[in-house]
Amino acid sequence: MSDSLLAIRPRAEDVEGVPILRPLPSAQRRSVGPFVFFDHMLESSFAPEHGMDIRQHPHIGLSTLTYLFEGQVQHKDSLGSDQLVLPGDVSWMTAGRGVAHVERTPANLLHSGSRLHGLQVWLALPRELEGCEPSYSHHAAASLPESDSLGVRIRMIAGSGFCLESPVPVRSKTLYADLQLSAGATLAIPDEHPERALYLIEGEALLDDESLPLHQLIVLPEGETFTLSACGDCHAVMIGGDALDGPRRMNWNFVASDPDLIDSARARWAARDWPTVPGEQERIELPR
Repeated sequence: MSDSLLAIRPRAEDVEGVPILRPLPSAQRRSVGPFVFFDHMLESSFAPEHGMDIRQHPHIGLSTLTYLFEGQVQHKDSLGSDQLVLPGDVSWMTAGRGVAHVERTPANLLHSGSRLHGLQVWLALPRELEGCEPSYSHHAAASLPESDSLGVRIRMIAGSGFCLESPVPVRSKTLYADLQLSAGATLAIPDEHPERALYLIEGEALLDDESLPLHQLIVLPEGETFTLSACGDCHAVMIGGDALDGPRRMNWNFVASDPDLIDSARARWAARDWPTVPGEQERIELPR
């Protein structure tokens, strides 16, 4: 890759039986815009009686966004939310001072077997909102704005860009776009956000005249424009926005500008002094 582009190779992880690739955070880059965590849930097939089952766990100081390409997830949280998330939907949870949630394969698919493919990202809250009240909202696929022209389909998952604005209530300037290009199509990447990165999910593409590597997060330099060209049908996402208002610490599922907030959250979860998800007993214990 060009010296002006930063290519981040993701770590391969397993989250409660779901294989993922995780380019953020990394030693090379801790954040892109408000994005401090990026998980690509790889295409997975589950046999009957198997599936995703991420037990009750806590968050502070961030918003989580789940976006599926295939499959379904049941989201439940300590606010009382109980939401089925379908492909193309946005599941948006703002943790603020503290929330707990579970994510699992719905019961009907658990019995029949299912497939899963999608993304989950975390966006750090601005410092003045780190202790806000937690909240949850669901945004059906049909509510997200799209443009479709000359072989390029753009869906704005969250934030704004490409003359589109998502209804998802982001807390800082954000860009999160789903890009699908037909073979031979091109897309101008403007410099409308200070921080930007591209992640190629499938297919082959060029960024200007360089091959865009599959499953790597390519961080673009500020103030420069690029052209994305599809060598064949391809699928990518773009993230970005304004730089964070200072460094963030991340410890397990906690994100904060002040390490004392993380220490307090760890102690509260360990002591079971935390809001619980209605009807849930099992939980993920604090790692040592």
